[in-house]
Amino acid sequence: MATAAPTRPRLADRLGTVALVVALACAAAALLAGPGYRLGWWPLGPGIQVMRWAATLALIASALGLIALALGLGAGSRRPLWLGLAALVVGLVVAAPPIMMWRALQQLPHIHDISTDLERPPAFVAVVPLRQGARNSIEPAPATAALQRQGYPDIGPVILRLPPDQAYARAEAAARAMKWEIVEASPQALRIEATDTTLLFGFKDDVVIRIAPDAGGSRVDVRSLSRVGGFDFGTNAKRVRAYLARLNAG
Repeated sequence: MATAAPTRPRLADRLGTVALVVALACAAAALLAGPGYRLGWWPLGPGIQVMRWAATLALIASALGLIALALGLGAGSRRPLWLGLAALVVGLVVAAPPIMMWRALQQLPHIHDISTDLERPPAFVAVVPLRQGARNSIEPAPATAALQRQGYPDIGPVILRLPPDQAYARAEAAARAMKWEIVEASPQALRIEATDTTLLFGFKDDVVIRIAPDAGGSRVDVRSLSRVGGFDFGTNAKRVRAYLARLNAG
């Protein structure tokens, strides 16, 4: 005797269940990729690859969830609808960050060093010992300035109508408000150095702030440099912009 084919509600239920399980597994893998690297469970390359595969499978799970949702419409049961909807949403949430990173890879300049002064970038001093073994040099690459001008033409120094000592105090307050780890704050040298740690993979990026007299006021320059990675996905530019906005806000 032949087995009856699954009814539409049962098929939608099964498909939705599979889609949700796959989406949740992808979410767990994506969430573990960064912390696993930070804890030394795997190198950076495999961690990035886990995120790529998680995003790919999450998109497949979203498609299956959408099919389950369509099959569940008018089937007389809400369970397939909720399963399909949950799989669709979870899958898209997991896939969104890697997709945005891929778009950034296509659109943004492939640099990891951002400075408001491209002719004479602020120099690192205090953080140099902390960068032992870092893949990226503190010396500006010749091609970086041209790529930054093309990709981030809005980034430039801030001129404050304050004497250097007051400008320094304001710059230091803004740096501390950014929740960076302050490595050195030197009023004598009018220089602040700090380290910022990214959330997921824990990448260390270093920041130096330089204050100098400028025509009755002060000029504030900022430089943000990644320790690893040839392409920063726009992170250093976002950091510099956020700091400058806070500095201008006073």
